[in-house]
Amino acid sequence: MLYFAYGSNLHHEQMKKRCSGCKYLKKYVLKDYQLTFRSELSVADIEYKKGYSVQGALFEITDKDEICLDKYEDFPILYKKIFFKHEGRDVMAYSMEKKTPFKYPSTRYLNIIKQGYKDCGLDSKFLAEALKG
Repeated sequence: MLYFAYGSNLHHEQMKKRCSGCKYLKKYVLKDYQLTFRSELSVADIEYKKGYSVQGALFEITDKDEICLDKYEDFPILYKKIFFKHEGRDVMAYSMEKKTPFKYPSTRYLNIIKQGYKDCGLDSKFLAEALKG
């Protein structure tokens, strides 16, 4: 299965610990979605927004990896699964159930995401834009 990461799961070392069978494929831009941070946990989320884009990464994951991600992402309580197509294949991503107001993330969490942006060769301007709320 293909999985689209856009937050802390961009961090390669952390993702490999969480999902031992995962394989990073490439960076990917999800069109018509916007990156934000929300919930009492101040964590990353994506929401549909025409004309915006979210930089992230595609990973190949196993069924076991998906179960691990479901636990980590508190699916189906905090996050739901959304799907889109890439080259004829389904891609799964997580998006929050409740769209609460913007909440700035912790320094620790943000540093994990920043390392993930480096690991995946992403443009940090997209992250900086999301942090404006």
